[in-house]
Amino acid sequence: MLQAWKGRELTRTGKILLLLVIAAAIHARAESPNASPSDEKAVADNPVAAARAARSWEYGPFVNWGTGVGDRSNYKFFWGGFQLGKTMTPVLHAGKLSGQFELSGNIMPLWQAYTPPPHQQTFYYPCKSGSGTCSYVAPEGGGTFRGVSITPVIFRWNFLTSSKRIQPWFQGAGGLIYTTHKFPPDQEIPEGTPGGGGTSVWNFSPQGGFGVHYFVHPKRSIDVGVNAVHISSASLGDQNPGVNASIQIQVGYTYWK
Repeated sequence: MLQAWKGRELTRTGKILLLLVIAAAIHARAESPNASPSDEKAVADNPVAAARAARSWEYGPFVNWGTGVGDRSNYKFFWGGFQLGKTMTPVLHAGKLSGQFELSGNIMPLWQAYTPPPHQQTFYYPCKSGSGTCSYVAPEGGGTFRGVSITPVIFRWNFLTSSKRIQPWFQGAGGLIYTTHKFPPDQEIPEGTPGGGGTSVWNFSPQGGFGVHYFVHPKRSIDVGVNAVHISSASLGDQNPGVNASIQIQVGYTYWK
């Protein structure tokens, strides 16, 4: 029953976000009225070079779908938000690594994590006698977690490319997540056993990834990226199990100005 409910919720939320991305994609494509015909033709012929020369702003909506790895492989994630960035430098030449530095950030008013439903779990700890390992069975929380996230600093490197439509990039970033309940799910530890307390509603999200912009219009692009994201409370709670690694697939639509 819980899985079916979660599936319906994800489908409904996904439809809303996809409609937002589609609406952005069909937004008016009017060129600047002050641009000369030759300028317009140059931009249309090579939008990647035009954005590079103009050190353009970029902004637009995106959605993420991801999964945990390792001991968190049964965790799933669905996020949606808006990103804003600005190319800060001219082309810096470093052989195959030549490119431009961009500073950007994003906000995700939709942040959801899908974890296994509440269940009984066996926990292990050192016995009070000082020898051996003792254990107990206690409930562990779970289900769907909701929150918001902000990534105020994204350091992106846009590689120099000869392509007229494809702009590849690599990035590193750090973010902050707030959830309405402590995340990851709390472990309810009996009184008198080590490590009581809980996790935290605040978590940090250091991350890194790569992707491409594909220009479908002189000043519009479809974007696809892959990020590896670590989620940790930095021990703000008495426990810090975190999510050591998750892989996030991001799809967005970007306006260039």
